[in-house]
This record gives sequence, structure tokens and C-alpha cells, in this order.
Amino acid sequence: MLKSAKINRNVVQILKSYIRVLKLSKKPSREEFLMIAKVAGAGILVIGFVGFLIYVLLTVVPQWV
Repeated sequence: MLKSAKINRNVVQILKSYIRVLKLSKKPSREEFLMIAKVAGAGILVIGFVGFLIYVLLTVVPQWV
């Protein structure tokens, strides 16, 4: 019983901390959301381009050599 009570207490503390964070958060304004979306989109494009370059270097370039 002591072990389950300790686990329940830990779960309650974790849930309280989650609720505290949610109370502090706010909905972003339209401008903030658009800026975040642009930055995330640019990051996805950059990562995709780097992956494409690696693919080309590992598949196409060795055929030329």
C-alpha cells in the first residue's frame, strides 16, 4: 500500500505541474503563429535540401567516378 500511495502522490504532483504550465500559457496571436509557421516551414525545407544533397552525393556522384 505504501508504494502505491507514493506513486499516486507523484502522479498528482506531475499533474499539478502540468496544470500550472497550462494556466501560464496563452494562445498566440495571428502574427506570432504565422512567424512560427514560417520558421518551421523554412527549417523543414532546409533539412529536406540537406537530405537531398546527401542523397545525391551518395548515389549520383559515385557513378561519375
